[in-house]
Amino acid sequence: MIAAISHNGKEFRVDLSKPIDISIPLTNSAQNPIAWYLDKPQIEPVISGTWTGSVKAGSSTNFNNIYFNPHGHGTHTECVGHITREFFSINQNLKNFFFIAEVVSIRPGQRGEDFVISEEQVRDALKAKSAEAIIIRTLPNDPSKLSRKYSNTNPAYLEEGAAKFLRQRGFSHLLVDLPSVDREHDEGKLLAHKAFWNVKDIDRLNVDARLSATITELIFVPDEICDGSYLLNMQIASFENDASPSKPVLYEIM
Repeated sequence: MIAAISHNGKEFRVDLSKPIDISIPLTNSAQNPIAWYLDKPQIEPVISGTWTGSVKAGSSTNFNNIYFNPHGHGTHTECVGHITREFFSINQNLKNFFFIAEVVSIRPGQRGEDFVISEEQVRDALKAKSAEAIIIRTLPNDPSKLSRKYSNTNPAYLEEGAAKFLRQRGFSHLLVDLPSVDREHDEGKLLAHKAFWNVKDIDRLNVDARLSATITELIFVPDEICDGSYLLNMQIASFENDASPSKPVLYEIM
């Protein structure tokens, strides 16, 4: 299925029959990635008296409860409401779902005990390119990212200047294969989150904060996906929450 698209004065085509899913599935197994000191997600049948919601247990249907945290259990997309006193939901703030995205690969640099994605690295990776979304694949791109246990491991993160640069360059959607754009233990500063969303006061939100901008964490971009421009379809569940599990899907631009 070939779609012809006109966007910002340019025309291109994509093959909608060839989606590239860069989300990590949520499972109730030890293979699920975990961050933020949580246990694994739970997916289990409802039990009501003598009835169990499982075909294996004799029910006519499988009828499961799911217990999970979007921030700690897999690919998720969050809005500014993640860090503000006032409530904002991803469902109300993400209203468009197709974007031109730039995929870049960056090897975080070591600073003492930290590994950091710097403003200089982001500038070098993008050069003169700009788009609506940026997808950062960190190197080395170990497949263990699909099941990694991140708690208390001090994962790589973005420095404040890198997030500010992306905001100033005009990127509205930031996707990373990390559990957070900020340092795991940062005393609640959340400098990269605040810089990207342009939040100056979490208690009294400034009028120029970027309510429609999003951050997506815990993606996985396989090695066979080349750096470059793609059409991004951002899929979320309609949660009235600061974040939702998400399924970012790429399409090669023809």
